[in-house]
Amino acid sequence: MKKPKDVGEYIANAPKGVQGKLKDLRATIKSIVPEVTESISYGMPYYGYKGRLVYFAVMKNHIGLYIPPPIIEQHKKDLLGYTTTKSAVHLPINGRLPMTLVKKLVKARVKNNEDVERKKPETFKICSRGHEYVGSSPCPICWPGHKKVK
Repeated sequence: MKKPKDVGEYIANAPKGVQGKLKDLRATIKSIVPEVTESISYGMPYYGYKGRLVYFAVMKNHIGLYIPPPIIEQHKKDLLGYTTTKSAVHLPINGRLPMTLVKKLVKARVKNNEDVERKKPETFKICSRGHEYVGSSPCPICWPGHKKVK
């Protein structure tokens, strides 16, 4: 698949049999958090809300739902029967998507991000790509001229 410019193009470039599922994932995420930011990051759809929220991607045998830790570990009982990693759930590419489970995981991540934001000092910033940092602009991770100071 060629590198997409936006989520709509990513879905349009996906295999025809999976496009409906990707549209459902997109709509579900946006319904949970209407103010979510949507972009392409690491070549896949990315959603940000008070930090990194969720990513998804089509793979050969599954749809990967990527949620930063600790959400998957916290919901491991709900995820029995699914292949998981520290930050990914492999959803079935054939058959119905477990949308109730997806909603539960995304809502848990929203709550996590809101809790983390409440505990951070006011000088804490999150760039448009979801990197968290303290200090003035620009983001030290995105800015190409950034050099780590020992």
